[in-house]
Amino acid sequence: MMAVPMVGRASALDELRGAWSRVRNGRRPVTAVVTGAAGTGKTALVTAFLQDPATTNVLAGTARVHSPAPYDWLAAVLAGRDTRGLDVPPDALAWLKQDPDVPRERYTPDALLRIAVAAVRGLVGNAHAVLVVEDLHTLDPASLNLIAELGSTDLPVLLLVTSQPPEAALSPELTTRTLARLNGHPGAVRRHLGGLLPAEVGEVLQHVYGSEAGAPELAEAVWRRTDGNPYRLSELIAVEGAAVCEISRRPELTAREREVLGLLGEGMPNKQIARVLGISVRTVTVHVSNLLRKTGASSRTEAALWALSGRRSGDHHLGWRDNDTTARSQSSA
Repeated sequence: MMAVPMVGRASALDELRGAWSRVRNGRRPVTAVVTGAAGTGKTALVTAFLQDPATTNVLAGTARVHSPAPYDWLAAVLAGRDTRGLDVPPDALAWLKQDPDVPRERYTPDALLRIAVAAVRGLVGNAHAVLVVEDLHTLDPASLNLIAELGSTDLPVLLLVTSQPPEAALSPELTTRTLARLNGHPGAVRRHLGGLLPAEVGEVLQHVYGSEAGAPELAEAVWRRTDGNPYRLSELIAVEGAAVCEISRRPELTAREREVLGLLGEGMPNKQIARVLGISVRTVTVHVSNLLRKTGASSRTEAALWALSGRRSGDHHLGWRDNDTTARSQSSA
C-alpha cells in the first residue's frame, strides 16, 4: 500500500524532536503520548521521528496480535537481543522473555515488575535512548504497569507511547489510569491526531498525482470519502490509482440509488426492482428519475450501460458488491 506523505503532522513531529532534544541535553526522562483513532498516522509519525540519525538507541515493542501475555512489550524488546550482560536472575529473565520452558520458580507481581524495570535499565545503560511503546491500548496489565513505572524512573530516555482511546483498549480502566499517569509527568508531550483537513488531503493528492490533482473540489470529495483518515486515504489511492482524480466528477448517489442502479444494470424493470427491494413502484420511479439526473443519462438504458461500465472498472464508489443484487433477486424469485 502506498504510504501517505507526512502531511498535517509537522507540528507533532517538531514537538517529538523537541522532547528528544530535552532528553539529550538534560539527561532527564521525557514522556510523549500520541493518541488517535485507528489509521490516523500514529505509527507513521513515530517512524518519521526515528529517522533522526541521533535516535540510534531504540527499544521498541508492542503487544502480540493474538492473546496478549504478561510483559508482551518487554518480551518484544528482548527478542533477538544478547541478554547475557543483564544483571537479572536467569529464571526471571525467562519469564520476561516468555520462554516456552520457563522455570518452576515464580515471582510475585511486584518482584517481577522491579526486575523488569532493572532489565530495561540494563538495556539502556548510560546512553540516551528512545523507548517506543506502540499501541498501548492492546497491552496486557503487566506491561501497562511496567510502562507507567518506566515513566517515573531517572533513565535518560524519551518514552514515546502511541495509543487508541481507552474505550478501544484490552483493559480500559487500567489504560485510562496509565495514560493519565504518563500525561501527568512534568514536561510531558501530549498529542492527539485527528483526520486531515480537506486542504491537507489536497496536498497529499498533489504529492501523489501531480499539480493536476490540486482542484479544491477533488480534495473535498476525497476528504468526504475518507473522513480525512490517512489510512483510508492510502487505501483509496492504492485501490483506485489514477481514478481517484475522477472522484469529484462522479455523482453522489445514496445507498438506495446505488441499489437501484445495480438492478438497472441487470436489466430489471421497475416492477421487479420494487419487488426485490421491497419498495413501491412509485418510489422506484423517483429513484430512476434521480439517477437519470445525477448521471446525465438520457434513458434508463443509458443509465444501465453507465452502471455496467462502472462495475467493469471496479468503481467501488458506486457500491458494487458483486453478488449483492443477484442474491436478492434470486431470493425474491
